[in-house]
Amino acid sequence: MRVLLLTPPMTQLNTPYPASAALYGFLKNRAGELNVQPYQRDLSIELACRIFSASGLKRVRERLKRDFESSAIESESVQFFLEAADDYVRVVDSVVAFLQGKNPSLATRLAGRTLVPEGPRFLPLQDSAVGHHLLKMFGEMGVQDQAKYLGSLFLDDLADVIAQGIDSRFSLARYGEKLAASQTSFAALNEALESEAPTLVDEMLDELSAEVVAELEPELICLSAPFPGNVYGAFRVARQVKLKQPNIKLALGGGYVNTELRRCSETRVFNYFDFLVFDDGARPLLNILEFLHGKRPQSKLLRTLVGNGTSVQWCNDAQEDDIPMAELGAPSYEGLNLAQYISVIEMLNPMHRIWSDARWNKLTIAHGCYWKKCTFCDTSLDYIGRYQNTPSGMVVDHMQALVRETGVSGFHFVDEAAPPAALRAISEEILKRDLVASWWGNLRFEKSFTSELAQLMSDAGCIAVTGGLEVATNRLLKLMDKGVTVEQVARVTKNFANAGILVHAYLMYGFPSQTLQDTVDSLELVRQLFENDCLKSAYWHRFSATVHSPIGRNPERFGIKVLPKKFEGFAENDLEFVDPTGVDHDVLGRALRRALYNYMHGLGLREDVRGWFGDEGIEMVPRPSVARNLVRNALRNEDTSLSGETENFGVRGVK
Repeated sequence: MRVLLLTPPMTQLNTPYPASAALYGFLKNRAGELNVQPYQRDLSIELACRIFSASGLKRVRERLKRDFESSAIESESVQFFLEAADDYVRVVDSVVAFLQGKNPSLATRLAGRTLVPEGPRFLPLQDSAVGHHLLKMFGEMGVQDQAKYLGSLFLDDLADVIAQGIDSRFSLARYGEKLAASQTSFAALNEALESEAPTLVDEMLDELSAEVVAELEPELICLSAPFPGNVYGAFRVARQVKLKQPNIKLALGGGYVNTELRRCSETRVFNYFDFLVFDDGARPLLNILEFLHGKRPQSKLLRTLVGNGTSVQWCNDAQEDDIPMAELGAPSYEGLNLAQYISVIEMLNPMHRIWSDARWNKLTIAHGCYWKKCTFCDTSLDYIGRYQNTPSGMVVDHMQALVRETGVSGFHFVDEAAPPAALRAISEEILKRDLVASWWGNLRFEKSFTSELAQLMSDAGCIAVTGGLEVATNRLLKLMDKGVTVEQVARVTKNFANAGILVHAYLMYGFPSQTLQDTVDSLELVRQLFENDCLKSAYWHRFSATVHSPIGRNPERFGIKVLPKKFEGFAENDLEFVDPTGVDHDVLGRALRRALYNYMHGLGLREDVRGWFGDEGIEMVPRPSVARNLVRNALRNEDTSLSGETENFGVRGVK
């Protein structure tokens, strides 16, 4: 049986999403035993390369001219593109090739700012003070990086043209996200799929789907939808396949399915897919293959939803266990055109760029989370709740296999939280084998990460770590059952920084019972962490209560009231709730993001944090209740108090 593993658009441009590579490696190792021939393709990068090409932009120009009267164009991006379309078409293939690493000699021309049209995304560089500060960060010899940054702005301009003139659902990292995010009804997604007026992006994706199916002739297509932003793409692909070759079977899995569709009873979903597969996909896929080979009844499938026209059936033969991590084998990128992937620099911050720059081989050290106590997390679901480790020697075996296959020695460990003991063992094994690699991953900022362990990891090639600090106040960290304190996080992150490892913190605002004072205190502590070189970058997430988290399952414990929401048979995850604090977190979020943007560029670190909130019109902002030297004292292992000096701040940052 010919099995095609597909990644639908859109995901990140610089590296393949890991789901298909993991399943492909698993099937490849068992191809003879299972009587299957696996294939994999990434329609996300293929669609991006089709759009951002000379031929693609010619089609964009024709569509815009057809759909817009020049006097009626309100979008500055679209207007600029049409005026400079010939130049865009002339240079786009060269710029994309440069961002793919194929044309490094173009860097000097790009950095000289005479090659490409400079649309609205370049406007900040025209401000003499801001532009000088940003471009000065590259130094005199950083021509390649400066060119990559300018090439990224060029690509951003084009993405804005697509979103504002061709398809409002499109962006570089997501497609049709609003059609899938927190949609209890399938109606909006179904209507978009069946529209009689497909967009140019739809047409290009339909063409790609037809071409791939014609080339590979699969009998089963498995698509992974990790995020709401590639659900529409997955259904669009399935629609095209069912229209042209209805005998091909289709299965949908991935993070979105696991978290949002567990109660799905919408029969129209099964006009597109034959199977919805939940949680770890290896064993359910084996069972589907046996079913399609006539060796297993449908009722004996594992964690799989199927439709029969008038209803949806849950098939779950719980007698079978998932495939152990040690038996899954190494992922494989065979069949993917790795030369297509596009590296971009979205922000001039050395840590933040890692997500979008360079290609990383993706590996998992452990399934699930060894802590699995955080009250905001989906601890009731398999991807968090079922913890299982991979032997350290096997992890390094997989690293070496991927280096041989891809020629790339950069690795991203995509764990929920990589265990300290495992990272120690892996680091020792890497050094023992003299493997030269660069790697990074997510972890918990717990005290096990001593200065000695941080240095060991650095010696073994660790270049960066990410971790959840969330709301940086001890009261809320305790309510979250995070298992860390601000002081502990300060010491651990400094251990990494001292070892030359970049540190990124995930931050959260809007947590139940979070007051304005909590938010001010949290920002003050984040400021101190940047000021003391504990953090290199961070990102604020708005808190969301989900049905699978302890908060969603017991909201009264956290003092919130969940609002009733009619479930219409499709997706269910985010919960609407009322927090009696009455704080306007949307306004606070704007202040937090602006402050953080400055901190990541080394600006405003001596500024009174209250100023960021005042800029949003918030009156009577309380002074921070934490000592201005709390982090510094924590790094000295001194006692810290909840009061202290909060004045003596300096210049303001970029607004």
